[in-house]
Amino acid sequence: MRTSNFGLKRCHYVTTKGVEHQLIPDPASAEGRRARLDRAHPALSRCIGFLSLVVLVIGLVLLILQLMEQITRAPEGVSQYVGTFTSLIGLPAWGNVVLGLATVAASTERALRLRYNVLLDGGAG
Repeated sequence: MRTSNFGLKRCHYVTTKGVEHQLIPDPASAEGRRARLDRAHPALSRCIGFLSLVVLVIGLVLLILQLMEQITRAPEGVSQYVGTFTSLIGLPAWGNVVLGLATVAASTERALRLRYNVLLDGGAG
């Protein structure tokens, strides 16, 4: 079993002989319902998975741009060595809130599909 700050990265049953078996989610759980959607409607499932990936990548890119702008904005520090950076995309406060909620929903969807990626899902752990 491997964990992150948000939950399990993976969980396998290991027999006494060392053979690993991936655990199957309970059909009544959220993960089980997501797996059922994947089996019943694979095209819709792939579309939802792709959209969650796109939302997370956009959120990551915008976060990096905003952090670069904030770091180089300080009067003393990085800006004296590399200059200042102004992001091409400036979101208002409500835009950041909406983006944050969308990334939470996308992360939840990826967790329900039992997917884990260090770059997208391991930001805090």
